[in-house]
Amino acid sequence: MNWKAVARSEIGTSHQKQGIGCQDYGNYRIFDDVIVGAVADGAGSAKHSDFGANLAVETVLKYLGGISEFLQKRKRCWQKISQEFSQTEAENLFTKTVNEVIAELDKQAAKKDYYVNDLACTLLVFVATPDWVAAMQIGDGFIVMRSEESEYQLLFQPDKGEFANETTFITSTNALKEMQVKVINEKQEFICASTDGLEKVAIRLSDWKPFSPFFKPLEEYLHEPVNGEEEDKYLTEFLNSERLNSRTDDDKTLLLCLFDRE
Repeated sequence: MNWKAVARSEIGTSHQKQGIGCQDYGNYRIFDDVIVGAVADGAGSAKHSDFGANLAVETVLKYLGGISEFLQKRKRCWQKISQEFSQTEAENLFTKTVNEVIAELDKQAAKKDYYVNDLACTLLVFVATPDWVAAMQIGDGFIVMRSEESEYQLLFQPDKGEFANETTFITSTNALKEMQVKVINEKQEFICASTDGLEKVAIRLSDWKPFSPFFKPLEEYLHEPVNGEEEDKYLTEFLNSERLNSRTDDDKTLLLCLFDRE
C-alpha cells in the first residue's frame, strides 16, 4: 500500500500570446504513508509571482516535511495521529505553515529588493494519510477528493472576492483570516489539487459540485503502470490539448494523488 502522485503545470494560451511565463506551480513529497502536497497560482498583477508561487510551495513542503519526520520518529504519537486528526490541530498546523511561508516571502523579497506583494500568489495545501486528509486554501483554485466508496467532493468553495477576478493572496493582510481549513477523517483513495485555470472545466459553478467525467479518467490514469516519460506525455498533452485550451486560456496545474491499497 502506498501513495502514487504526479504534479504538472502548463502555461496558458493568454500568457503565451503575451510572452509571459507560467505563474503556476505545484509539487508534493511522500513520507512513507503520508503525502504533503501544495499548489500556488501567482497573481497576474504581481511582477514576480512565478517566483512567489514556487517559493511558497517549496517552503510548505520543507516545513511540513520536517513535521512528518518528527512525528514518525515518535511512533506512539504517530499512530494516534494517523487514526484521527481534529479541526483544531489542522488549524494550528496550517496557521504555523502559512506564517512560515509569509516569513520566507518577506525574507526573499528583502534579499532581492522586491516588494513582497510582487510575490503574491494563492496557496492550497493538504496533508494526507491513508485514514484522513487535512487541507487548507487561501484564494481560488480547488481541492477535490474521493474517499473509499464515496463520490468526488469539493473541499472548499473558491474564494472569488467581491469583484470579478479578485481573490485573496498569501501576501494579503487578511490571508490568515480568509484561510479555509477542513479535515476529512475517512480512508483516502484520490486527491486532486489545482489552480483556478481548470475551475470552469472541473467544477460545476452553478452548485460547486465536481464534474465526475473530468476526474474519473485522471484517477484511472493513476492506476495504470507508466514510466516517467509516458507520465509526462499524458498530462502534458492533456493540459495543452486544443479541447482544454478552448475552454480556458489561463495557466493550468494538476496535482494528482492516489492511495493504492492493493
